[in-house]
Amino acid sequence: MVQGTNKMFDEIIREFHNELNSSVVSIPQPLKKADKGIDISNCTLSKLKEIVEKEDFENTPEEIEFFKKIKPCPMSYLIYFSEVRSCEIRKPKAGKNFQYNFFEKELQKINKFFYKNNDFVQYMEQGHEYLDHQLFTRHHRKNYPFIPMINYYQYPEFSSSHDMLWSKIQAMYRLIHYIREAMETLKPGSQEAMLDKKHKVMLWSGSKTSLVELIYALCANGDLNHGVVDISTVTASFEDFFNIKLDNIYKTYSEIKARKGPRAKYLQNLIIRLETKMNQDDEK
Repeated sequence: MVQGTNKMFDEIIREFHNELNSSVVSIPQPLKKADKGIDISNCTLSKLKEIVEKEDFENTPEEIEFFKKIKPCPMSYLIYFSEVRSCEIRKPKAGKNFQYNFFEKELQKINKFFYKNNDFVQYMEQGHEYLDHQLFTRHHRKNYPFIPMINYYQYPEFSSSHDMLWSKIQAMYRLIHYIREAMETLKPGSQEAMLDKKHKVMLWSGSKTSLVELIYALCANGDLNHGVVDISTVTASFEDFFNIKLDNIYKTYSEIKARKGPRAKYLQNLIIRLETKMNQDDEK
């Protein structure tokens, strides 16, 4: 979850993730899941917009954080669920081959989008900040270093030039996962050639509880997708990579929190093991 400077923003984003996890994740039908996700995302954005219009920002760093980290959270999900809904409505109603070809074309569109915006993607994914005052504030409306989104002009007081584009990039990563799952369902085994071979042989040999502890730690530190990612998406990625199924991670996390004494036992053990190895290497 994004940790903003404004407690009201924090609470709204926390409620947003909780509602996604409790009301959306468990819906099996993609179309119904998308409709519910769109409603929740729109509601969250309305709450954020109301606060910004009423309170505004005290300084530029606070404004940058909002448009770079806070607003893109629900906005990226709104775009993602809207794209999923569009796919579900437009895909052929019959014929697995027709449906499979449809999803292949959707992947091609996503690749073109990333190619078109490659410079901005690299700027964001490498963690640069030197252009943030232009990209994520409302005071620089000319001489864009990267192509802005058209939607920027609809709500100028609730938009920077590039928060929508950054939101769409995050949404497209989620959409890739949705499309690949749909293609795998249509033709089991078809996606193996698209995945790195290491995914098939990389197995998690530790306990599932330890992996859940690691996942929550990475999310808490904001090390994945610049801190703008929900726990269910991260879990699904780890499940894919390590060929493991993590059941009810929220219950497991509650059990970790209920531990007596040091609660992050696995992380503490990692520190000890790494320090020991480095000391041993120094002695060689």
